Amino acid sequence: MISVRDLSVTIQGRPVLADVDLDLTPGRITGLVGESGSGKSMTALAIIGLLPEGAVARGRVDLDGQNLLDLPERALNDLRGRRIGMIFQEPMTALNPLMNIGDQVAEVLVQHHGMDREAALAVARARLDRVGLPAPRFPLSLFPHELSGGQRQRVAIAMAIADAPDLLIADEPTTALDVTTQAQILDLLRELVRTEGMALLLITHDLAVIAGVADRVAVMQSGRVVEQGATEPLFRTQAHPYTRALFAAARHQPERVSVPADDTPILQVEGAVREYLLPRPSMFAPYPVLRAVDGVSLTVADGESVGLVGESGCGKSTLTRAVLGLEPLQAGRILLDGEPVTAAMPRHLRAKVQVVFQDPYGSFDPRWRVDRLVAEPFHLTGRPRDWRDRVAAALDEVGIPPDAMSRHIHQFSGGQRQRIAIARALIIRPRLVILDEAVSALDVQVRAQVLDLLARLRASHGLAWLFISHDLSVVRAITDRVLVMEKGRIVEEGATETILTTPRHPYTQQLVAATPQIPADWVPLSRPGPLKDAAPPLSR
Repeated sequence: MISVRDLSVTIQGRPVLADVDLDLTPGRITGLVGESGSGKSMTALAIIGLLPEGAVARGRVDLDGQNLLDLPERALNDLRGRRIGMIFQEPMTALNPLMNIGDQVAEVLVQHHGMDREAALAVARARLDRVGLPAPRFPLSLFPHELSGGQRQRVAIAMAIADAPDLLIADEPTTALDVTTQAQILDLLRELVRTEGMALLLITHDLAVIAGVADRVAVMQSGRVVEQGATEPLFRTQAHPYTRALFAAARHQPERVSVPADDTPILQVEGAVREYLLPRPSMFAPYPVLRAVDGVSLTVADGESVGLVGESGCGKSTLTRAVLGLEPLQAGRILLDGEPVTAAMPRHLRAKVQVVFQDPYGSFDPRWRVDRLVAEPFHLTGRPRDWRDRVAAALDEVGIPPDAMSRHIHQFSGGQRQRIAIARALIIRPRLVILDEAVSALDVQVRAQVLDLLARLRASHGLAWLFISHDLSVVRAITDRVLVMEKGRIVEEGATETILTTPRHPYTQQLVAATPQIPADWVPLSRPGPLKDAAPPLSR
């Protein structure tokens, strides 16, 4: 369906893609993997004709024998959504905050087929149901800010498949989703490919996801496809050293650090209850109540690393906002270092806790440069004279070069934005850091580096972590203790290895079973090779 040949892209004269070849076939799934900044998303944007200003594309992207690179914008507008759909990496930036979810999904049908609004909304309702957002809990009148990160991603998927396109490009479509929802979405994508005959280009950093769904896989590094082929043979042989390095990073476990035992709690949550009023079904009906956090109690001791896992919408992020004093409780209390957490808590108390949010782009002011973004927490402690040096050091710790301080956040990839968010959280050395899916957007190599960084920082500064994640392999690697949350309640807790190895609660068993795995018999025939043997970066 789509044939990509010798695709090269330059931005302001700088090469970012070189001689990319891909074949996207009806009824088949092609995986595209590589580290952050390798060119995966840029390849997708070139195919769909959404390259940034100043970009020049050469080569061929053929659809039914027509080179899409030669088409004017008006012709591309007719193809986007109708023949080619795209699921973007960050749902909050892909959705219009001023439109409800029903109108956003229906918009594609109105634009391309001239449907009346009522008919288009009926199709939108069916698509939202199909991606797991049923009508009783998710009416069409909801706005993006009223949904969790995973729920927003499902809306983005419903938008992309609204008109049953021939080619679906999915750029990290399950990054923000818990493992059970991820399994459902991947099953949905497989069903669409099988039943509707569409081609799917699946961009992801999760090698286990590729192993489970992709027919073919292409490995990208520094703007080039360094290896591609059928998934199982490629995973078994790993002929290219860069491919072997990706697999080594995926299996990486940070060194378990020894932190002096301290039973003094830095965080205490006692019987926390947080409720929301839902839209009422009719004018005179009472407002339904959603109890997002239902009597939760937990503690995090000084220097302890605690994991909090559960599916999207279970209340993890709501609890996070309450711990930060951003949302009030209807019952219970939260103590931070023995002092009550409220919206009016003093600056010295706020400085003891920092957070890395799930959506890195949505947590930054796009008008500010990176130096100001990372230095923002200094308003709690006072800005030191050497603040620029401290910003540069914080960026260097998370793998961002100091010369990036003068750039804006839109100039970075999703993974780089997340690293900048981690630098901002750590710059004032808080006592407790809440990491809400802090490594979900990172490729396997950067994730390994960040997990090592978090382990070192915990050891050197005695930091405590509340690590919220849907990735059980990450939780196993970095936490001492884990709590499992379902429908606003803690249903199981204990030592991480014990809970994830021998789960007792049915919900925990479901989470463990849904975690994607590379088949055990797909054993590489050679040992991981050094990165220095991999493809060189593109020259300027």
